[in-house]
Amino acid sequence: MPKMIRVNMSELSVAYQDLPEKYGNLAGRALTSTVICDEVPADCHPLGPNNKVVIAPGIVTGTSAPTSSRISVGAKSPLTGGIKEANAGSRFPCQMARMGIRAIVIEGQPKEKGYWALKVTMDGATLEPADEFVGKGLYATAPLIYQKYGDKVGFMTVGTSGEHKMSMAGVCFNDTEGRPSRFAGRGGLGAVIGSKGLKLIVLDDEGAPGVPIANKELFEAGRKKMIDALMEHAITKPKGALNSYGTAVLINILNEAGGLPTRNFSAGTFEGAAKISGEALFEGNKQRLGKELYNHACSPGCIIRCSNTWHNADGTEMVSCQEYESIWAFGANCGIDSLDATGKLIWLCNDIGLDTIEAGDAVAVAMEAGLLKFGDAPGAVKLLEEIHKGSPLGHIIGNGAEAIGKTYGVVRVPTVKGQGMPAYEPRAVKGIGVTYATSTMGADHTSGYTIAPEILGVSGKVDALDPAGKGELSRNFQASTAFIDSSGHCLFIAFAILDIPSGFQGLIEECCGVLGTQWSANDVIAYGMDVMRKERAFNEAAGMGKHHDRLPEFMKYEQLPPHNGVFDVPDEVLDSVYGGL
Repeated sequence: MPKMIRVNMSELSVAYQDLPEKYGNLAGRALTSTVICDEVPADCHPLGPNNKVVIAPGIVTGTSAPTSSRISVGAKSPLTGGIKEANAGSRFPCQMARMGIRAIVIEGQPKEKGYWALKVTMDGATLEPADEFVGKGLYATAPLIYQKYGDKVGFMTVGTSGEHKMSMAGVCFNDTEGRPSRFAGRGGLGAVIGSKGLKLIVLDDEGAPGVPIANKELFEAGRKKMIDALMEHAITKPKGALNSYGTAVLINILNEAGGLPTRNFSAGTFEGAAKISGEALFEGNKQRLGKELYNHACSPGCIIRCSNTWHNADGTEMVSCQEYESIWAFGANCGIDSLDATGKLIWLCNDIGLDTIEAGDAVAVAMEAGLLKFGDAPGAVKLLEEIHKGSPLGHIIGNGAEAIGKTYGVVRVPTVKGQGMPAYEPRAVKGIGVTYATSTMGADHTSGYTIAPEILGVSGKVDALDPAGKGELSRNFQASTAFIDSSGHCLFIAFAILDIPSGFQGLIEECCGVLGTQWSANDVIAYGMDVMRKERAFNEAAGMGKHHDRLPEFMKYEQLPPHNGVFDVPDEVLDSVYGGL
């Protein structure tokens, strides 16, 4: 019987319970969002005692299903004021799933100041003081964790930004090589964990029984179909686009499409794009190492292997990983055209425990406000260091793009529901604009990645500049994504399962094999729709209405070069996305 662990920080107690029958087929995002909807008052303060944090691996996480080591973290967001799920790939979710733990629920707040660590082994779970890990950068903290608990543990922690309860604080997990570099970054969930007085969760899965599989034959058939699809598709296959250039392969692609947000979303192309592209990263590593370096897996069992490592001029490691969103956030968005500069800023975000997207948006708005000039990489470093210090300016920056925009009277602030936009310009890619506007998560490309058809031609090419049909397109992508987030698979399987029908069937068979269900394709979409309905209901109860499902006003009247278009998807189309559920 799968278990849930409840951690009551008010009483400093830990209790196991059997997974309630009503949650039997729920995992990942479906489980985190359902528990939040069932147990958290929608009008509670996100950093108060009534909010909860739910941590859940996916349906097939911990099995031999490829690229499936994902963990979902859910809570009410201090950034958006609504429900939030963010996920990451790591060794942690595999260990948690193999230990038979479907969810960890963190509730309450300590009566006295101090930080705690939750240690979970097959012998049980205990809380112990964690003040020795507080106030340090995560690159200094990780070795201390391994020294105390062993180098085979999986961990989840927050950085100093989470301790300061800043709204761009992410949740950090260790990667396969032990780095503190894998983040469930968005929505400020690290601040919620910090508000609970929980610094660290450590998992030691020695002696774990593994994930029970109800129908092994069906699971293996689905697993093989999934592997074959991922190994065949040009984007996901070995030495394909992602394995060679990482997600940063999108820098040049979006720049050519006029959809690469530049200098705080004032243009759609960046003259320095080629210098910070995935191709430049690949060639730069080759030059510095004297050999071609293909990317590695961020988590156990990943066969896409898109996680890169950027090296210093002397061949030593600078940072892992320079992903598309992170390079863009501090690169084109801030007018910086150096991978060494973006690498340093990403390293700092990892060390402080920040969401790189929100951090890059905040720095760009600070540049817009005149605190520093566009292109000033040393100035950007100083701003992030203020966050680590917890200074007054650090708190303003650390609470995100909207906070700094309000503080300094900036009009061009690229946020939806308080969350900064990712690396796709809605005026040039209309479907992703619909996703930003209507997602329950705030501006979040991973909620419904219409970039696949609009830019990459996956599942058929769609005109990115044409607003027609984008409401239905976004809704369908949001529903399928909600299921993928619940399955435990990385979102990047979408490329293969959209183009290769057997891959999609493999996804369904894997999940049915684990749970013993008999789902069809329609059941999977219905599952995703149900997750969306729950999340929408929570947000409505929190006070969010249709008027929150809008892009910033400036995008309706400021023409974006080079296409010189505005965001012209009608409001009634935006309203139809959830009205059609």
